[in-house]
Amino acid sequence: MKLKIGNVELDSPVALAPMAGVTDLPFRILCREQGCGLMCTEMVSAKALLYKNRNTKPLLETKPEERPVAVQLFGSDPEIMSEMALMLEEGPYDIIDVNMGCPVPKIVNNGEGSALMKNPKLAGEILSAMTRKLKKPVTVKFRKGFNDESVNAVEFAKMAEQSGAAAVAVHGRTREQFYSGKADWDIIRQVKEAVSIPVIGNGDIFTPQDAGRMMEETGCDGVMVARGAKGNPWIFSRIDHYLKTGEVLPKQGPEEVKQMILRHAELLVAFKGEYTAMREMRKHVSWYTAGYPHSAALRNEINLVETMEELTELVLERM
Repeated sequence: MKLKIGNVELDSPVALAPMAGVTDLPFRILCREQGCGLMCTEMVSAKALLYKNRNTKPLLETKPEERPVAVQLFGSDPEIMSEMALMLEEGPYDIIDVNMGCPVPKIVNNGEGSALMKNPKLAGEILSAMTRKLKKPVTVKFRKGFNDESVNAVEFAKMAEQSGAAAVAVHGRTREQFYSGKADWDIIRQVKEAVSIPVIGNGDIFTPQDAGRMMEETGCDGVMVARGAKGNPWIFSRIDHYLKTGEVLPKQGPEEVKQMILRHAELLVAFKGEYTAMREMRKHVSWYTAGYPHSAALRNEINLVETMEELTELVLERM
């Protein structure tokens, strides 16, 4: 099963959703190795790019082995968004994605992220300004609506298509829901029926069967995995296998989990240095080991780890 976005052909219809503090370069490489079809960077502020904020540099780093990769921008000024996208177009990215779904208060209060769902006119101006200037495909990720009183994903998707977007990703929750409650897959089906560009469904995909069910129930062209990938890069190979064969592969055993943790840590050390890597591995290890026997004790111990050597010892001897 393949998916084509503009002139970019993906070898799998399963994408990794951008997640701040999670989908950095090392994690994306692991997901790509497991067969994920499209990577996406953590979201990058167009204004921060304009003002050359040095914090954006690591967010923009990418490696040839993770491609195809989308870079995700957020902002609310059509001129700044299109100019920064034009600058990024020269970079090693296959797709320029626009975040119109982030629910975080400081972003919404700036009129960015999911706040743009309340202002489809401005959202359309941003996308039009970008698609007029860019040759690479522009995609947009948004939600069901801002709240239950303003469910406008269908109209928003039509606006995106008219503004030149090459594909849309729809999260079946409103901004007010954040990540709580159940994702509404029916809204994804409605969007799919309303537009002719590819529609990628997002929300509550934690197993291969979830992905299959979403594609069946909504008719969407691809699925996007977010929280289901935390501590679980294998989800991509398992979904891919299930979509192709209908067979559910067994979950990875403890040995595979140990090896993945160590590989993840090595990549992080190479990318961010040992000090930062060990601190960031704390959350990843708690995700990798969730539900394992003694995982609570392990989480306490991981919080004391300072070096790769200590982490290796902990993982190999205590897990």
